[in-house]
Amino acid sequence: MMALLALLSLAIWLGLLFGRGFFWLARERDDQVELSSRASAARPGTNPASDAVGPGSRPLRELGRDDNLGWPSVVAVVPARNESDVITRSIGSLLAQDYPGSFRVILVDDESTDDTALAARALGDGRLEVLTGVAHPQGWTGKLFAVSQGIAKAGAPDYLWLTDADIAHAPDNLRRLVAHAERNKLVLVSLMAKLRCDSFAERFLVPAFIFFFDMLFPFAWVNDPRKRIAAAAGGCMLVKREALERAGGIEAIRMEIIDDCALARRLKAQGPIWLGLTERAESLRAYPRVADIHHMVSRSAYAQLGYSPLVLAATVLGMALLYVVPLAGFLSGGLAALLGALTWAAMTIAFQPMLHFYGRSPFWGLALPLIGIFYVVFTIDSAVQTWRGRGGMWKGRAQAIAPT
Repeated sequence: MMALLALLSLAIWLGLLFGRGFFWLARERDDQVELSSRASAARPGTNPASDAVGPGSRPLRELGRDDNLGWPSVVAVVPARNESDVITRSIGSLLAQDYPGSFRVILVDDESTDDTALAARALGDGRLEVLTGVAHPQGWTGKLFAVSQGIAKAGAPDYLWLTDADIAHAPDNLRRLVAHAERNKLVLVSLMAKLRCDSFAERFLVPAFIFFFDMLFPFAWVNDPRKRIAAAAGGCMLVKREALERAGGIEAIRMEIIDDCALARRLKAQGPIWLGLTERAESLRAYPRVADIHHMVSRSAYAQLGYSPLVLAATVLGMALLYVVPLAGFLSGGLAALLGALTWAAMTIAFQPMLHFYGRSPFWGLALPLIGIFYVVFTIDSAVQTWRGRGGMWKGRAQAIAPT
């Protein structure tokens, strides 16, 4: 029996490695977009001067930092709740953007009880507007209502840059986001901000978090207009405003806990989207303990399962088959041990590109079965917290409500 389970686990892993968009190679990165654009411009028969920013505008290569003609207008909208420890760095990185076009920042203070708004205003930049958000009405999550207030204040820019208050951006990030969106007529460009990976808990669990996300939403499929699958990373989303309005605006996803992926689904119906890894957007939030990452995952895991006990049970069984069975088979001896070892080796190899991206030792790949077990526990606890009325807990707000 164990040998059969180990064989099934191996077959599933092989299917994941070769039949799910080669997600594990982590090839969808913003620096690869730049390389492909340059290569295209250098090919015989191509005309780099045709790489314009938008209809009727001059080519990208002719636009300098002091020339805002032809560059689309952008407004960054940042919801913030009790972020005084990071707000100066995150908003400061937005104000330091070298974007040549019209750009301003709207920070929505979402009922903070600390000095978030005061710290932001102290930056003293005329391009920054700090709004005092009002309490969210029933039927909205707090974050999305804050975002909606910022968007209402933004007016009618060409793009909205939705980013979180705990994300720091490289100075060229916005310019590259807009260029990528305009070249490829994208309605959404999203970057998976690089999470901190310094503490033992972060080294143990963070690369796997992104690995599992990529497995669930293969970036190559997200970026393929022919595929229905859609996803985004809420820390950095450049959105075409007109497409957002056609999709029903933020109100259309007002109760979503996993709001970034919900927004991506609606926007992909309006046009092509793109999601990739980056080192130009970095999270400022530290997760020094396993419990901190546990909370991050459990806040939304059950929502991802549609609040369904049946889907939860199937997910737990599936994760056990993927991560527990290979280890159990390896320890049981005989044919099961061989199959378990092969499966363990396959997942270890698959984990290497993500470990390399995060600068971690390849030996962490051997821990993936144990890491998977931790995520099983986090997922179960997410459901328990929802059943107890504490689902989606974020800074004092329980926002996930299981259907009755």
